[in-house]
Order: sequence, then C-alpha cells, then structure tokens
Amino acid sequence: MSDLDLDSTQLDRYSRHIIMDDVGPEGQSDLLDAEVLVLGAGGLGSPIIQYLAAAGIGTIGIADDDEVELSNLQRQVIHGNDDVGRKKVDSAAEFVENLNPDVTVRKHDLRVTPDNIEELIDGYDFVVDGTDNFQTRYLVNDACTLAGIPFSHGSIFRFEGQVTTFTDADDSPCYRCMFPEAPPEGMVPNCATAGVLGVLPGTVGNIQATEAVKYVLGEGELLDGEMVFYDAANMEFDKVEITKKDDCPVCGDDPIDSIHEVEYTASCSISQEDEPEVSAD
Repeated sequence: MSDLDLDSTQLDRYSRHIIMDDVGPEGQSDLLDAEVLVLGAGGLGSPIIQYLAAAGIGTIGIADDDEVELSNLQRQVIHGNDDVGRKKVDSAAEFVENLNPDVTVRKHDLRVTPDNIEELIDGYDFVVDGTDNFQTRYLVNDACTLAGIPFSHGSIFRFEGQVTTFTDADDSPCYRCMFPEAPPEGMVPNCATAGVLGVLPGTVGNIQATEAVKYVLGEGELLDGEMVFYDAANMEFDKVEITKKDDCPVCGDDPIDSIHEVEYTASCSISQEDEPEVSAD
C-alpha cells in the first residue's frame, strides 16, 4: 500500500501519523478501514469519540439513549450549551462530522440490554466501554468475551479511574476474572451522587482511545491482563496483573453458552452449576 491510497487532503490531515514508522500510510489506511463501537457518549465517551475521530477511525458506532443536561458539560466535552436537551448520539455525531469528514458515524439511540447487545456489537473490530453502571459493564464483558470481540473497560469515581483491555487471545482474562460479581447495591456510589473531577474522564478516556488505536495498528503492548489504576489527587499510576481463571464462568474452561443464562441485576453473579442460575444476592 502506498501514499497514493490516501488523497492529498488525507495526507495533510494525517501527516503526523504518516511520518511515524509505526503507522505510516498503511497504518493510517487500517485506521480508516476500522470499525469501533463506543458505548456511552458521556464523560468517558466524549474524549474517546473525540480522539478516535481525530485519529481517523473510519467508522465509529455511538450507543447512548440519554439527552444532554447542563450538569454534563463540566466533563462531557463534545457537547455544548446549545446541545442541552438534545440526544447525545445526535450531538456526538455532529461533533464528529465537524471534526473529521472521513469518519462515518453509526448512531445507536438505545440503552444497552441483553436483548440488543449481541446484534449491537456484531461486526465491530473493537468495543470501548464508557458506561457508568455495573450491570452494563458485566453485560459488555460477557457479550464481548463470548463473541471474541476485544474491548476496553474504563471507569471513574471522584479522583480515581481504572482502565484495562481484554482481547480474544487464549490467555486473555476477562473482567469477571478480577471481579467475579458486582458489589452490593449502594456500596459504590455513582458520579451523580459522589461526584467526579471534571478532567478525570479525559485522562481515562484517552487511555481507552489509545488502546483502541494500538489494537487496530497492531503496535505496542495492550493492557491485556493488566489494569491501570489512576489517582488524580496524588498523580499516581499503579498497575496490577489480572490472571485468567480456569474456573471463570465466562472465559474459563467451562464457560456459559449465552448471556441469556445471566440476569443482569443485583450482583450479576453466575452460578457454577451445570445449568447456571442467577444468585439471589
């Protein structure tokens, strides 16, 4: 593949990629051919969408069913005052269109559920999870792991964030290997009740976007089997290993057959019986 596969405008737009030996015109073409799904167009989704679009990811799916609220603007940087009351997928799509006309946006105006997630993720090369509740995080983990679709997980809380990536490699763990089930309801407040530092999701979301771009390029080391913990108050990064568990009910030796064997409420736990049942925790 040569420079001629990119037109003169693209050669100028992506020039800082193209001069990199690790990217070049071939890598930029790979980015333009890639399809990445972003779940959530809020605090994490905003920087993820912004930088994936700027990098030239050719197709970006955006799934969200919320409307922009004034309180969002402290951290959800792709939305503005004039967007208050609009659907986030519409506001986000307009932002991308204004930033980079090379990018096609697929708008998924919906809340992710067990009934729609399998169809939603189908066909995407990579999924970036910017959702804000445990039920959806476990659902995304289970659906992507069973479908063999790599994905990045990110979460934020006050001054703290965490990021990891899971691939379809044989030795790749999943979210349940580290957190087999969700904490009891009410133990971990969400951003609406506990607050979040406005700049925090920018750091966490950009790491997630970086993981997606690296995956498409096939360059660098992904956070597969590792989770980064970021403490913005003390400007500290810690990394812990996530070990694949043979008895994990989703990625282990005897995994469940379908997400429909799980009820994504309360603890999102999976029984280890022959016919999995939902814990009544």
